[in-house]
Amino acid sequence: MRATADVVVIGGGVMGCSILFNLARLGITNTVLLEKDILNGGSTGRSQSICRMHYSNPVTATMAWESLGVFTHFEDVVGGPSGFTETGYLVVVKEDDRPGLERNCAMQYGLGIDTMVVTAADLRDIAPMVSVSEDEAMGWEPQSGYADPYLVTSSYANAARDLGAEINLGLPSTGIEVEGGRVRAVNTPQGRIETPAVVMAAGPWAKAELARVGVDAPLVTVRHQVASLARPVDKLPLHPAVGDIAQSFSFRPDGPRMTLMGFGDDEEADVETYNQLSGLDDMAAAKEKLARRIPAMSDAYFRGGWAGLFTTTPDWHPILDQAPGVEGLYCAVGFSGHGFKLSPMIGLTMAELIAEGTSSTIDISPLRFSRFDEGDLMESSYRYRVLA
Repeated sequence: MRATADVVVIGGGVMGCSILFNLARLGITNTVLLEKDILNGGSTGRSQSICRMHYSNPVTATMAWESLGVFTHFEDVVGGPSGFTETGYLVVVKEDDRPGLERNCAMQYGLGIDTMVVTAADLRDIAPMVSVSEDEAMGWEPQSGYADPYLVTSSYANAARDLGAEINLGLPSTGIEVEGGRVRAVNTPQGRIETPAVVMAAGPWAKAELARVGVDAPLVTVRHQVASLARPVDKLPLHPAVGDIAQSFSFRPDGPRMTLMGFGDDEEADVETYNQLSGLDDMAAAKEKLARRIPAMSDAYFRGGWAGLFTTTPDWHPILDQAPGVEGLYCAVGFSGHGFKLSPMIGLTMAELIAEGTSSTIDISPLRFSRFDEGDLMESSYRYRVLA
């Protein structure tokens, strides 16, 4: 393990590895990543990993759109596979949410995003397997899809190593040393790493880690569930990814025969003790919703399920900023279920912030730490906050 580093990244999910890679691309290669377990061992490995652009705010919509460009050219940009599969993404809302849908699509289209409001008649050509009612409205993104969180994270990690970064697995941070209001070092069971900069990208563990140095981050972990279903491929060979705001759940294909379904109430959960299994009753209720949306899925059957954690902020958008009161401590936390699809641009903008003092590719100031105290929260057009 290196005794000194220009930057230490804490957390080996997609965020930590993307930041590590992008730092290296900017020439900062004397870096160390600390992961207490294995890569993808936290929220990343339990992600539904849908790549879509439908957001209510320009900053997150732009980050998702630019990230999609990376996912679709991942071999060229990163040098490894992402597993990206284009399926199209359909947003379905009730009539009450139609103004929000139309406002979002217009904003996104103005940013150059390939999106449009569609009708039930349009669906007969776009996605004839999907059933909608007269009191529902839809938005469509033809270029969206999903990627493989394991491939993406591993590709970032391998590329960062090749560029000179050091990655330590099974090695946690045991504390950040702060002296005179600035970062001095990170301690581990194997010794001390002297560094002027630390990136906190520890997902659900970030709140406790930040609290050790007196930073009170407004983070709450909530449990979400995912189920895997084998679909009847003779009746349903394919379907798009769907954000079903009308029924408060989402789903996407998972290869040629499977479908992943994300569902559940936003119940607070402890990172160390939460139930990591998906409940049978919850899965059955979600499958009923799925069958209403795609009738052929009534013949699908469960192959398993799991639960993971969203690390949420009060407005369900991330914090990308320096921590208040500690110079050299950077936060990439609170992704609230959005993180994977934004991870290429989060890695780039955080690397720019660290290397250059500001993010030049995308203005991430709306995601600053102080917005909560200032009452300048990000907004959502919908009550289903994970589709903010």
